[in-house]
Amino acid sequence: MKKLFVAAALSLGLVSLVQASPMPKGDAAAGQAKAATCGACHGADGNSMAPTFPRLAGQGARYTYKQLQDFKSGRRLNPTMQGMAMPLSDQDMADLAAHYAGQKGGTGMAKADLVKKGEKVYRGGTPAKGLAACAGCHNPAGKGNALAGFPALGGQHADYIKAQLQAFRAAGRNDTVADPAQKRANDAAKAGELGPMQMVAAKLSDEEIEAVSSFISGLH
Repeated sequence: MKKLFVAAALSLGLVSLVQASPMPKGDAAAGQAKAATCGACHGADGNSMAPTFPRLAGQGARYTYKQLQDFKSGRRLNPTMQGMAMPLSDQDMADLAAHYAGQKGGTGMAKADLVKKGEKVYRGGTPAKGLAACAGCHNPAGKGNALAGFPALGGQHADYIKAQLQAFRAAGRNDTVADPAQKRANDAAKAGELGPMQMVAAKLSDEEIEAVSSFISGLH
């Protein structure tokens, strides 16, 4: 039965459910108190002001929980976040995830000259080179897929989205980078394998990354 479940999950692209440890029930009130130290970078309510720090407000709890797990284990590389996640228990992570999931996310503004191209990539992909539409996993309105653990993207900072797509691409193409943190591979089921985002981002050009990041920022 377990093998059948894993096979079904992978066939549906529910990689996050397979990778993450069972998530405890989160307490949003407890998470609010625990989030005090997070506010310096991510904003008091999870809406960061700095474009390089992600907005956490409104993010699906399962996704946030998994990222904290991955930072702690080293599956996702970021020296600052690894230090922040290291002392957290599974319950702490679940509480923080529940808190941020209950906050109202902010919105950005797409650059007018990039909207048409960004929307084409997000909603339609590029069939000619086998590039899947972002909307298939992340929802046409950018709300993500809570069950699968696929993140909500709408309203996220364009600079942050761009950096993550570049990191996924570097991992997907096995680019040579100065800092290992410039590669992101924590969507893969196993170390050394290609995850969904690595395979998608590997097909994106610089222009497509710039356009779709801008479009996502203004999506709500």
